[in-house]
Amino acid sequence: MQSFPRVRMNYEWYAVVLKKSKMKNGTHLAAVDLGSNSFRLEIGFLDHGQIHRTEYLKETVRQGNGLDEDRNLTPEAMQRGWDCLARFGERISGFKSTEVRAVATQTMREARNREVFLVRACEILGFPIDVISGPEEARLIYQGVAHLLPASDERRLVIDIGGRSTELILGQGLTAQLMASYRVGSVAWSMKYFPNGLLTEQAFNAAEIAAKAILDEAINTYKRSSWDIAYGSSGTIGAVFDVLKAAGVNQEAITREGLYWLRERLLKAKHIDQIRLVGLKDDRRAVFAGGVSILCALFDLLEINQVYPADGALRQGAIYDLLERDSGVVDSRNSSVMRLAKNFSADLAQSNRVEKVALSLFEKIQTSLNLDTSSNENPHQMLRWAAQLHEIGCQISHSDYHKHGAYILDNADASGFDLPELHRLSMLVLGHRGKLKKLELELQDPCFAYQLISLRMAVILCHARRDPDFNRITFSTNRTSLQQFLLTCPVGWSQALPQSAHLLREESIAWKRVNWVLNLRGCEA
Repeated sequence: MQSFPRVRMNYEWYAVVLKKSKMKNGTHLAAVDLGSNSFRLEIGFLDHGQIHRTEYLKETVRQGNGLDEDRNLTPEAMQRGWDCLARFGERISGFKSTEVRAVATQTMREARNREVFLVRACEILGFPIDVISGPEEARLIYQGVAHLLPASDERRLVIDIGGRSTELILGQGLTAQLMASYRVGSVAWSMKYFPNGLLTEQAFNAAEIAAKAILDEAINTYKRSSWDIAYGSSGTIGAVFDVLKAAGVNQEAITREGLYWLRERLLKAKHIDQIRLVGLKDDRRAVFAGGVSILCALFDLLEINQVYPADGALRQGAIYDLLERDSGVVDSRNSSVMRLAKNFSADLAQSNRVEKVALSLFEKIQTSLNLDTSSNENPHQMLRWAAQLHEIGCQISHSDYHKHGAYILDNADASGFDLPELHRLSMLVLGHRGKLKKLELELQDPCFAYQLISLRMAVILCHARRDPDFNRITFSTNRTSLQQFLLTCPVGWSQALPQSAHLLREESIAWKRVNWVLNLRGCEA
């Protein structure tokens, strides 16, 4: 049995999370990392807040060099990924959905045909695969690194050079404060600047200059005065440190002198096939030069003198994120929603009003239909977030503000959310008013449709921006037809609230146009 190394308990964090978490000691948790160079599976079990590793599998899949000129994954690259996930899926087949987090990074963010790969990949693995944004990848990397470092107040710079992206994070303790992802990585740079395996001074200079051109915007944000110590996570940095340590050059950290010693050794080799470095694994050889050139560029740009290798990485961060989400008190998505609502001056009182009514309506639907929401992590939570954010587009313009709100969410850097989650949220915001034809594809998912009708009805009932007389209104569904609803208002309601009654009649017509039935009683003109 191997525990994650160098763990030091952060007692304040564990006290909060473990008090609220439903997970028991001994619960096994797994993370699958679909990286651009390698796929990884990490399995551990929970023991009083500490994760003990029981298994770690890594396969070099090289999906990052399987993107063609049109940024589509080739059939061969997809098959390599599916084959690997089949082996991973067999190992975690007995896990619950709440015990596994699978995340895909830059290659999936870039691939135009990613849905073709992901549909089958999810079936093979047996669990959803989240395509996460660059900043979310950076946040999870920091979580993995920070949880495996001793508790400290030091200001940290964390660097992760992956296959097609590089993440930079500033943080303190367990909190990531600034996160960025840059489209420069060891696979991409090796393919572009060392395509034939030739290691020349000219190729290294070109690779470093190109990396600096992309990374130079990080100079002001990650300037030397903003951090005390630099850590490197996974991939390239781990490989560089292993080589330097095996050669006796550096025993604790990657130094500037050690890095340039390594660069000279690569130049003397002249070709990747001639590299003879103890500690360098064969699966890393083809992408090593590209990664080294990026690390050299970062040392120069950010005035780094040494980088300490970190044991934690994205996959550990994903496991700790599972534990935090289960606790319900540290879910970073809630903080992201609050930040977006504040930044775009959402009316908090109105959002709370709409949320209360929408959740009540959705609960009635779910109860009466025994609704299967197993494919959705928490449909109530998604509906709650949509209610909190449905008016954020008003800050841009009140005209078509639902469209502005949807655009903001589709393009936001929202910690904790994966890209499909953000898109679903944006579609709920887009659909909370106006015609429904634009969402015909999404309405094929019953859970989404029930979330949407609950949100739209809540917005109508709260249109006057005061608490509606909701207790006397009943909402029911037809068990024999999943697309029929009945809203019943008390006698005299439509006369007392003629505008609300009018809006409900218009709503009934809107749903009829997409082959759903919303019957109204007590809302006659």
